Amino acid sequence: MASFDPTNVNLNDVDPAQVICYLNASGNDYNGQLGARISAIFVILFCSTAATFFPVVAQRIPSLKIPVYVYLFARYFGTGVIIATAFIHLLDPAYGEIGPNTCVGMTGNWAQYSWVPAIVLASVVVIFLMDFGAELYVESKYGIVKHDERGVIVQDVHLHDHHHITPAACPTKETPQTLPSQKIACNEQESDSVVAEKSFRQQIAAFLILEFGVMFHSVIIGLNLGVVGDEFATLYPVLVFHQSFEGLGIGARMSAIPFKRNSYLPWLLCLAYGLTTPISIAIGLGVRNTYNPNSNTANIVSGVLDSISAGILIYTGLVELLARDFLFDPDRTSDRRRLAFMIVCILLGAGLMALLGKWA
Repeated sequence: MASFDPTNVNLNDVDPAQVICYLNASGNDYNGQLGARISAIFVILFCSTAATFFPVVAQRIPSLKIPVYVYLFARYFGTGVIIATAFIHLLDPAYGEIGPNTCVGMTGNWAQYSWVPAIVLASVVVIFLMDFGAELYVESKYGIVKHDERGVIVQDVHLHDHHHITPAACPTKETPQTLPSQKIACNEQESDSVVAEKSFRQQIAAFLILEFGVMFHSVIIGLNLGVVGDEFATLYPVLVFHQSFEGLGIGARMSAIPFKRNSYLPWLLCLAYGLTTPISIAIGLGVRNTYNPNSNTANIVSGVLDSISAGILIYTGLVELLARDFLFDPDRTSDRRRLAFMIVCILLGAGLMALLGKWA
């Protein structure tokens, strides 16, 4: 691009890529406001962490007596947020970074193919294979669980009238079991435990993939907020809501996973999300005079990561959240009023997150 002279352009033979790359090469736009940028670290840390913890606290500490509709709002509003994030906050920016009409997308091998949808497709396929592989692994490890032709879970035990049998009646080394009905009851208890373990492993695998995709996005957001120019004043408050809404979605999905009551993993995962963006902002401030978010390297890294994250969230949002909660959940509520509330929450979450895409 060194030979391109923007003051002397012949429209008949100019390479459009030269024009696009020149316009994009704005360099580092950092314009001070260091105090406000430092405050963003703590404000976003508090808001996003609090939003992430709220659904988990509501579910794991019943003594707080948080109304069920408040919990449902957090859970399904979060579902809408995640879906909108995939399309509005990841897929669209990826096209703006490495798409066909960008500096990256018009130069070198990037110009030979539309890489954004290819990377998204690859991401979706990889996540599907990982999800399916985890399903097969869990089923092979816990072979007691089977499915009938309708896909409904059944157990390898036969039900009899054993309701008078208590867990204490199950055999131990000191008290070997002798009654057939005791054996049946204890087998069913063991089978229920296996079903719960299988469900937990499948859900935690899907959740970790989801959080991984969201945190990718949060890293890029944090770096950019640390060095962005005049638009910082607008971007700052928008990102407070942006990260809080995403945190609410993360926490809501985590609250639905059957962790053991004394497990510390949910709290660590909440904290991991809450810390990601503030740490990235701090890093951005550390390199505020040298980092160029508009360079080809930065655009390629951001575009690829956004494309990967978009694929992860598209698969997770549509398959793991919408389809699994509303189409394939045998325990889904039949209360029409509650279902309507859940749908409205999804639409509200998706709509508000899509609106935030106007600024960030």
